Amino acid sequence: MTRMTGGCQCGRVRYAAEVDSDDAYLCHCRMCQRATGGVSIAFKNVKRADVHWEREPDRYASSPIARRGFCSACGTPLTFEYVAGSDKLDLTVGSFDDPSRFRPTAHFGVEHRHDAWLDTRDLPGTRCAEYQPLVERWREAGSDVPE
Repeated sequence: MTRMTGGCQCGRVRYAAEVDSDDAYLCHCRMCQRATGGVSIAFKNVKRADVHWEREPDRYASSPIARRGFCSACGTPLTFEYVAGSDKLDLTVGSFDDPSRFRPTAHFGVEHRHDAWLDTRDLPGTRCAEYQPLVERWREAGSDVPE
């Protein structure tokens, strides 16, 4: 088991989780698409008892069977959890301080998967710090482009 930390964008909600593997999955269901505004979301499934919150996330009852943890200050999605019957929950991979360790091992909700978004390796890419309009906005705000 490895102890990993994470939290929301603004830092209001923080957690530490005991992680037993690099396995993660992508959920493509319509509820996750609507909850995140994305075509899918990456989750790491962990035992509830292995997550320790410095500050509990706010929770939204997204359906009669589940709720989603998030930060009400910045809007960061943090969890998906069944209301009853499970000793596990899903943490959003992007909310980990270092999400690079995780690897997708499965897809869920594939009936709503948008296959065109799965393999984008051949598309051109631009680093944030190379995009001058963004660099200028950050400089005007008195900072550098965040990493």
